Amino acid sequence: MEFMKILDGARFTQVGFVVNDIEETIKKYAIILDCVAPAAVPCGEYEITQTKVYGQPSPEANSVLAFFNLSEGVQLELIQPNEVPSVWRDHLNQYGEGIHHIAFTVDSIDDTIEKCLKMGMILEQEGNYGDGGGKYAYLNAQEDLKCRIELLENFK
Repeated sequence: MEFMKILDGARFTQVGFVVNDIEETIKKYAIILDCVAPAAVPCGEYEITQTKVYGQPSPEANSVLAFFNLSEGVQLELIQPNEVPSVWRDHLNQYGEGIHHIAFTVDSIDDTIEKCLKMGMILEQEGNYGDGGGKYAYLNAQEDLKCRIELLENFK
């Protein structure tokens, strides 16, 4: 299966960065983007997110998030993880601050995950949005894309 066939019909949505200090980073991006600084918000409670890291429930894995709307349907996401193992924390510890993922909105996250797994990607973390309005999954594409792929499915 060709790499592009995996994301057939997907919509590029986001670039995500992991950071050590989200408040300072928000200020700097607000200046360079010449916009109002968004609020940093908690990722969500485990009762809703049901976060799994490497297939195992991880109720303590969490982060603080901020979203800059760059253009219609495209965001810059900042992520400050807590100290508990997660793909956010692992990335920050291994690579430092910087790009963590590129995200695509898909119609069926489960079908797209299956295609990614067949291509040799590894499902590292998954869960629900903090507000329960959708699902996310991080797949390791480090070898090919030098970052992770995040898949997003919004519930209608």
